[in-house]
Amino acid sequence: MRVPDAQRREVEQRIRAAAAALLADSIPPGGHCDITTLARQAGVSRATLYRSYPHLKQQFEQQIAQAAAGGQHPDPRDAQIAALKARNDRLQQRLDAAQSATTELLEFQQLALSRLAAQHQEIVPPGRRQRPGLRPRQPRHQTPLNRTRGHPRAPLKGNP
Repeated sequence: MRVPDAQRREVEQRIRAAAAALLADSIPPGGHCDITTLARQAGVSRATLYRSYPHLKQQFEQQIAQAAAGGQHPDPRDAQIAALKARNDRLQQRLDAAQSATTELLEFQQLALSRLAAQHQEIVPPGRRQRPGLRPRQPRHQTPLNRTRGHPRAPLKGNP
């Protein structure tokens, strides 16, 4: 069935007006700056837009792409998505830098520990070296708290 020219021009005008409104940040609640919202705002079905007015659909998509390339985002959610992607990229760069610094610090720690161990081997004479896993003995000092058998009320050694 053929659509009369007057009706076709009127539908084209509604589609162009809806496209201009969407591109001018006049997005209805629950809508996006996309073909579905364009068809809804123009009062036509998406199928009609795709089949009968593909040149208007393509023109609308090109205008959206040009606006995005120019730094404008007709849909505020697109702007928010672009900002979040940029933030994500910056955070990823910071994370990569932090991981690199951590790796360098761990390598430095290993180097420092190996140098300390080598210096310790040079400083401590062979007879004084301890076996691994044993704690060094602590010297015992004779104080009033150090009584025979460790009992606090026991008399001090040498006192009756």
